Amino acid sequence: MQSKFLLMGATLACLPYAHGLIRFGCSQLVTERFDPLVTPGEVSPHVHQIVGGNAFNLTMHPDNDLPALSTCTTCRFVEDKSNYWTAALYFHHPNGSFIRVPQMANHNTGPGLQSGGMTIYYFQPNGGIPFTVFPKGFRMIVGNPMRRSNDINPTDTAAKATTFRCFEGDDPGSTIVPGTFPPDTFEFPKTPCDAGIRSNIYFPQCWDGVNVDSPDHSSHVAHPVGGFFNTPCPPSHPVRIPLLFIEINWDTRPFNDLSLWPKDGQPFVFAMGDPTGYGQHADYVFGWEGDSLQRAMDVCTGGTGIPWHCPVLTIQDTEDMNNCRQPEKVDEVVDGAYIDKLPGCNPLQRGPAQATMVPNCDAPSTTVDAPVPTEPPAAVNPPWVVCNDGSNTTPLPINPYCSEYPLLTRAPQTQPAVPTATVAGV
Repeated sequence: MQSKFLLMGATLACLPYAHGLIRFGCSQLVTERFDPLVTPGEVSPHVHQIVGGNAFNLTMHPDNDLPALSTCTTCRFVEDKSNYWTAALYFHHPNGSFIRVPQMANHNTGPGLQSGGMTIYYFQPNGGIPFTVFPKGFRMIVGNPMRRSNDINPTDTAAKATTFRCFEGDDPGSTIVPGTFPPDTFEFPKTPCDAGIRSNIYFPQCWDGVNVDSPDHSSHVAHPVGGFFNTPCPPSHPVRIPLLFIEINWDTRPFNDLSLWPKDGQPFVFAMGDPTGYGQHADYVFGWEGDSLQRAMDVCTGGTGIPWHCPVLTIQDTEDMNNCRQPEKVDEVVDGAYIDKLPGCNPLQRGPAQATMVPNCDAPSTTVDAPVPTEPPAAVNPPWVVCNDGSNTTPLPINPYCSEYPLLTRAPQTQPAVPTATVAGV
């Protein structure tokens, strides 16, 4: 089982579709209703889970110098003060209550267990395709939170940009490019996933070459034509940028009891009231220090995806990643307990029509001052190893040995418990 699971997290690293890549984990920074791209200066309509530099804020102007404003980052590479965020995932209990589904460390991201978060990939294009790294102030969004049906032409690259993988037992699933073939799906998996669900999210990699942003945060970028690798950019967006790809492993194992599932569907919903999964989306704000990303793209072409194989970047240990945190600044419960409704005003909207905003929302819309958390961060024990402890005697080059870089881990993290579903009045 170990060797098969070790393959999964670095599936793309095995493929000959890119000139090189860097791959690294980022722990959780905060989970709250902030979205400085879509609703700058205002509390967001729905909850996001955010990773990266601690300069993340309610407003993030393109002129902000994120590396200078950040004092730490939740990412393995110290130079990366960017921010990445997606909608939080919730379990909908039969009694009507909700609880947030935690994330867990990915394959080949150890030693040490990161606290929640996601795994980040930056791919350099293959075949000598010229490209440029993101300029200061660059930001973009992929996906549409209002989508509730499969309304994208299946021949469009965008149709495969936000998908899910259902981990069943020791089966790693397809070893081809994630999201492009079954069993990966555009919608939520329809059956319990023994080892959890993974989100596969590809950001656009073609740029208009002029604008670091656009009013909808997506028109200045586009997907290439015909797929994610070795394919041309459209004439409207001729400048190639690195392919940013993220994986999020959702620990759905505590919720696999079929007696808790609805008879006509599955029980997971995104924070914006999406029970379909079609509304999966992600946001990115570039914040790498100086020319560090360019240096990594130029030098780190080995393809293993092991962070310490990229000598031009600085790595930090797992405890420092986990301890870079922000307080939740909206006075509401979003995590760690069952709640009677999704935070914000987000009733379930099943489609197939596009979702709509609830008028006159009465959810908390102001922020409060709160101290940075001091309790030990929680980290889920995933159903796979995060590094090779030596029991796998024939590892692939993408499988790091736990002993190869022992300073990456210090104190163990606590294991979160799933609270009992009790909601007043339910």
